[in-house]
Amino acid sequence: VQLQASGGGLVQAGGSLRLSCAASRSIFGFDAMGWYRQAPGKLRDLVASITSGGSTNYADSVKGRFTISRDNAKNMVFLQMNSLEPEDTAVYYCYLRGVASVAPNYWGQGTQVTVSS
Repeated sequence: VQLQASGGGLVQAGGSLRLSCAASRSIFGFDAMGWYRQAPGKLRDLVASITSGGSTNYADSVKGRFTISRDNAKNMVFLQMNSLEPEDTAVYYCYLRGVASVAPNYWGQGTQVTVSS
């Protein structure tokens, strides 16, 4: 499966961006999709995830500001990011995880999000 992420860019603090991730084939049978991010010099951290049943999970730092959603018919996952802060600056990676996996099985190529103060 190939994942294509898009939607990153440069935005001022307080602004919004919407990230999209498209899978090259059906995501039926995969348990979770979501987003990690990696800032320079830091580890890659989970931002948000959504299961096939629609259950969501967010990092504490983005709760109330980011919303994850998925469109199974289009094999896509989205991340709506509002009230962006400079600390949100990072490369954002989408992922896809199988039912029997504890870690992501597939990664997108990453999309840069830069929030200026």
